[in-house]
Amino acid sequence: MHESRTSLPTLTIGAIGVVFGDIGTSVLYTVKEVFSTGHVQFTPHNVHGVLSLIFWTLTVVVSIKYVVLVLRADNNGEGGLVAMLTLASSAVADRPRLRHWMLLVGIFGTCLFYGDGVITPAITTLGAMEGLEVVSPEFTQYVIPLTLVVLFVLFLVQKKGTAGIGRFFGPVMLLWFAVIALLGVMQIASQPRILWAVLPHYAISFAAAHPGITFIILGAVVLCVTGCEALYADMGHFGKQPIRLGWFCIAMPALVLNYFGQGALLLAEGHEAVKNPFFHMAPDWATLPLVGLATAAAVIASQALISGAFSVTKQVIQLGFLPQLSILHTSVRDMGQIYMPLVNWGLFVLIALAVGMFRSSGNLAAAYGIAVTTDMLITTVLTFFVVRYAWKFSLPLTIAATGFFVIVDLLFWSSNLLKLVHGGWFPLAIAGAIFMLMLTWRDGRALLYHVLQDTALDLKGFLQSLFVSPPTRVEGTAVFLSTDPDIVPNALLHNLKHNKVLHAQNLFVTRRSHEVPWIGLDKRLEVEPLGHDCWRVLVHYGFKNDPDLPKSLALLAGRGIDLNPMTTSYFLSRNIVIPTPGAGLMPWREKLFAYMHQNATGTAEYLNLPSNAVVELGGKVEI
Repeated sequence: MHESRTSLPTLTIGAIGVVFGDIGTSVLYTVKEVFSTGHVQFTPHNVHGVLSLIFWTLTVVVSIKYVVLVLRADNNGEGGLVAMLTLASSAVADRPRLRHWMLLVGIFGTCLFYGDGVITPAITTLGAMEGLEVVSPEFTQYVIPLTLVVLFVLFLVQKKGTAGIGRFFGPVMLLWFAVIALLGVMQIASQPRILWAVLPHYAISFAAAHPGITFIILGAVVLCVTGCEALYADMGHFGKQPIRLGWFCIAMPALVLNYFGQGALLLAEGHEAVKNPFFHMAPDWATLPLVGLATAAAVIASQALISGAFSVTKQVIQLGFLPQLSILHTSVRDMGQIYMPLVNWGLFVLIALAVGMFRSSGNLAAAYGIAVTTDMLITTVLTFFVVRYAWKFSLPLTIAATGFFVIVDLLFWSSNLLKLVHGGWFPLAIAGAIFMLMLTWRDGRALLYHVLQDTALDLKGFLQSLFVSPPTRVEGTAVFLSTDPDIVPNALLHNLKHNKVLHAQNLFVTRRSHEVPWIGLDKRLEVEPLGHDCWRVLVHYGFKNDPDLPKSLALLAGRGIDLNPMTTSYFLSRNIVIPTPGAGLMPWREKLFAYMHQNATGTAEYLNLPSNAVVELGGKVEI
């Protein structure tokens, strides 16, 4: 879908800059973490075994699972866990119980993305800054302050958008991959025997000789594939072919060369290089420039996670799992360029907390893997349901396609559970808190809907009785927003009670969000005439559409309903939620929902309604 508008090389370079930032900076800490644990004895055979494990992890998890299999599971061209979730859940729509649990698991996986979004900027930026310790031990005291400064500046510029600096992401990451590949080649040239580690024999023999140690270090080995979810999540921006070309032609060769170069360095220098093998690969004169380049790569990797957090939050709001939040568009050309102040500064506070708590990339590595491996496992499980129920493959073939990856993911996931008390709890706590907020919002909205339904009036019947003795009609158009197209909006009742008038044209508008990424303009509206210049309008949005209601209603001009922006008023029902003891949610959840409801961004702002044409009417609702 994208290749036709932009050339393949341009898209591939763009993908290099956005998609591979996270996985491209994993060379900063992966090998260091494997050997710094002290579990692996420092022998040539063990170095070969560990490098073989890293190579085959990249091959199996990224190349085969994500690039070959998961990229096929696109939802109308879109990728990512939300797209996968909606694709899988719609495929089992006839199994409501299975669909319910699948939605919960998928939404929890989305929550884990936020935990990943906290750890990634912290560990990559710290990992880059720790290169200063290689330059001189005197710089150690500046690592954490400089890390926080870089991150603060990164979050500060988010409100201005990334369109200006985004064009440099691809060239900078191309330079990064070229440099890390060159560093690897320089070291491999002195120890070419390290290349034998590409043979799976070394990984298998190492695992057979040290099964317990292998299981323990898998939690560090998996760090080499952190960021592989981005390959799938960004498919909608670049398309499958540019991502596959970028991985097989640039990213993977550079990563493999660098990892093997670090292995060659360890064979040559032994324990002296273990503390930070990546930066020890460079000549002394190049260490400081390498720190600068690594910091730039870390910033780009962090930017991809931040932009992803904005995008995922918007999608989750559209699906009804979070309240409406302020969304600012930072580009007039690319509607995907958005900025969410609450998400932005909430992430920064948590990242600063992570840097302050863990204080090194090594400590953060203990917290990192569990969120990543849980997301990988959830993606594999959802892929099973897509292959089985959406693509209609037979059960044996589906198990053959996904079963091996489930076993691999379970091995990595269970190994990371060993790190739970050493920091793995941190991203899980973040994900758990966000998951609780999402479920509370969903359940609270359902409860509020049922309370309002109990006192609601049927719209058609109400209008029939109203026009038996009609009120005074005034010029202009009134747009009444309602959550249910069949009931009378409270705003209409209040308007009739207090103003005792009815507009010449009246639209009763209900917004519907769907589990598909995009809904085209040709399917945006459903219109039903109700008589007396009244219409019922359903407005449909996909979870990636921008909910701009005036722009959507402008499409009515082709259906005989001409809206003049100067004489159109939008009437909104604003309910103040009062939690009360009794049936419903637990008291603390009702209070939390009431707080979230009160502080949600107003419907007018969320739907891009003109501020000088909005009238809010409402009252108190006890739940």
